[in-house]
Amino acid sequence: MSLISILLVLIVIGTVLWLINTYVPMDTTVKNIFNSLIVIVTIIWILNAFGLFSS
Repeated sequence: MSLISILLVLIVIGTVLWLINTYVPMDTTVKNIFNSLIVIVTIIWILNAFGLFSS
């Protein structure tokens, strides 16, 4: 996967996360769990894309 593709995916993930946090009414606890889950999944995906984490 090229660096440009990874960068574009990160921009899309960040934008979608921002839109959800801004426009979807959620309890603070649920929002924190959701944000943490998205960040953890994104970090694992990036590590896997660079070959530093094999599943």
